[in-house]
Amino acid sequence: MSWTLEKILEVYNTPLLELIYKAQQVHRQYHTPSEVQVSSLLSIKTGGCAEDCAYCPQAARYHTDINVHKLMTKEEVVSAATKAKTAGASRLCMGAAWREVRDNRDFDNVLEMVKSVNGMGMEVCCTLGMLTEEQAQKLANAGLYAYNHNIDTSEENYENIITTRTYNDRLHTIENVRKAGVSVCSGGIIGMGESVEDRAGMLLTLSNLDPQPESVPINALVPVAGTPLENQPLVPIWDMVRMVATARIVMPKTTVRLSAGRTRMSLEGQALCFLAGASSIFAGDKLLTTPNPDFNEDMEMFKLFGLTPKEAFKEVAHAH
Repeated sequence: MSWTLEKILEVYNTPLLELIYKAQQVHRQYHTPSEVQVSSLLSIKTGGCAEDCAYCPQAARYHTDINVHKLMTKEEVVSAATKAKTAGASRLCMGAAWREVRDNRDFDNVLEMVKSVNGMGMEVCCTLGMLTEEQAQKLANAGLYAYNHNIDTSEENYENIITTRTYNDRLHTIENVRKAGVSVCSGGIIGMGESVEDRAGMLLTLSNLDPQPESVPINALVPVAGTPLENQPLVPIWDMVRMVATARIVMPKTTVRLSAGRTRMSLEGQALCFLAGASSIFAGDKLLTTPNPDFNEDMEMFKLFGLTPKEAFKEVAHAH
């Protein structure tokens, strides 16, 4: 079915408990409700980015307390991946604060990292900024499982958040990832001062991608001192629940990931998000540069809710 902005707004504005119930029904139809995919996010190159994304502490132009780090070594990455795998993560996401990928030694090193982590039986995801089709193909050949490139917000609101690249640049990168046969991870952030229409608009763009993204992270803004959005009020948990539920209904087969902002959520709040169709989390103490609950806390939460971490490459196994 093709969605319109009106239809998505109608879903988003459904009375809350009714919305959660509907989302849970869709969720059970397409997913194993007790399984949650656990990803670990690693910043392999931190800070010093040329972009002006208003939410991001890694932009060189803002004065935040981020320490700029050059690219990690392959050994450091493998050691972090081993730790994450032991703690229950099935996917390692590697993020580099680049505007776009350049064909240089750093990119060659990233390709080596992808090969190594893939060789450990983990799904590997990268988020490295804009990509050409050739670069996406190189990553695919190295064994990349997924590529993350968030659209952040609606097309209409985009230039209020970022001026150093266009919405189409984003969509073009996602297209290049698709052409290379790599799984797409793309979502956005709420709490940046956007309207409910913008939230629906973001889900509209994602739902109209053909095929829809395999993974959609829903982030709650973590306001960072020194960034233009430092004074934004925190997103109410109910908005997160609505966003997760709406994404679940609009993109039934997609894995909806509860991403940034989880440290500020109570267990009850997170339980409602899982009920509303979230079936993936980032675990580990950091999301690139913002705080995140640690693995042990999350495993306690899983035990409490009766959830189990999903094994790696499950979709692939089913497809063959």
